[in-house]
Amino acid sequence: MSDDTPVTDDRDPAHVIEGAVAHALRLADTWVAWNGQPIAAEGRVYTPHKAVRRLADHLLDHLAELEARLAGQSPLPDHWHASAITTPADLAPFTREDLDEARSRLSRLAQIWSLRLRALDDSASTGSRETPGRYGRSPSTSATPSTPTPSATSFRHTRREHLPACPADHPTLVDPTTQ
Repeated sequence: MSDDTPVTDDRDPAHVIEGAVAHALRLADTWVAWNGQPIAAEGRVYTPHKAVRRLADHLLDHLAELEARLAGQSPLPDHWHASAITTPADLAPFTREDLDEARSRLSRLAQIWSLRLRALDDSASTGSRETPGRYGRSPSTSATPSTPTPSATSFRHTRREHLPACPADHPTLVDPTTQ
C-alpha cells in the first residue's frame, strides 16, 4: 500500500491562494494594453481572457473537489478542456470593464477559499466533526478508500504545485504587453 499523503510545507494555503490571485490581478492591470495577439507558451496560446478563465476554473475545480471530499463524496470527473482550447471569447479585447469583472470574480473566489480553509482550521482546533480526520483520512464509508479527504492540516502543508493557483510560473499569467 502506498502513502498518498501530499508532500507538504509550512505555508498557510489561504495566504498562498490570496497571494496567487493578488499576483494575477497585478498582472491583469497591464492587460488592457494587450495588442490582441495570443501569446504562445509551452505549445499552447494564451490571452488575457483565457488567463482569467483558467485561474477561475482552477480555483473552482479544486474548491468543488474539496467540498465533495469533505461531504464524503467522490469529486466529479474532470472534463475541463483547460488551456488546450482557445475559445472565441478568449480572443476578445480585454477592456477596463473586463478587468473590473475579473477582479470581482477572482477576489471572491479567493475569499471563498480563504474562508473555507480557515473554517477547516477552526474545525480542527475545536474537534468539530466537519474535519474528517488528521491529514485528510476520512472515516466515512462513502469516500473511496484510495482518495483521502482533505483536512485543514493536509491543505496547510500542501506544496504550491498542489494548490489551486500557481501564478508565478504559470504561462497563462504573463504580461502580454511584454511579449
